[in-house]
Amino acid sequence: MLEITNYINNDFKAFESSEKVSFVQDFFSDLTFSHFPIIEENIYIGSIAADDVVTFEKHKTIQEYRYTLEGFFARNTMIWLDVLEVFAQNHTNLVPVLNEQNKYIGYYELSDIVQFFAETPFLREQGGIIIVKKAITDFSMSQIAQIVETNNGKMLGLFISEANADFIQVTIKISLGGMNEIIQTFRRFNYEIISEHQEDSYLNNLKERSDYLNKYLNI
Repeated sequence: MLEITNYINNDFKAFESSEKVSFVQDFFSDLTFSHFPIIEENIYIGSIAADDVVTFEKHKTIQEYRYTLEGFFARNTMIWLDVLEVFAQNHTNLVPVLNEQNKYIGYYELSDIVQFFAETPFLREQGGIIIVKKAITDFSMSQIAQIVETNNGKMLGLFISEANADFIQVTIKISLGGMNEIIQTFRRFNYEIISEHQEDSYLNNLKERSDYLNKYLNI
């Protein structure tokens, strides 16, 4: 079984806070990291941003710019979706990893986490994608699963791809089952279908009738 902790990286050692700014500047100039971790006696104290360090005075140490460090991190017990959220919330391509004692043990790179996602059944297995939308007051995850399964479908995964105070949009990956039957059942339960599907005979019929009507009106 693939574990996200297999992607904890230590190719480059975290910087001590006593490191000279000039050394860190050279480091970022050769690599594409947006941030990099800073430690004191193997305890993580924050991440320094590449955009910030270029403005620092070369002869000073990172300790003198401690106030600029960003405190985001992931625990080594986090699931991959929570780790991905840390990346997204902090606009970074590198996230430090700490154990429960706050000791620094390495870092995740965004490209590796995306690769981990690519190895999940949600992306790896063949299937169809349906994107549905419904008012947040009427939304039910269990109802979505029931609609898919009562039409002989099998869910490979789903996630909330958009949400606000009024509605929720859910992306669902499905294998097996009749896609058209699943789509029509979602409609009967007042879900709006956001994605387009060749199997959607209802939409195709509407389009054909609309085309016919337009031709008739133009005669």
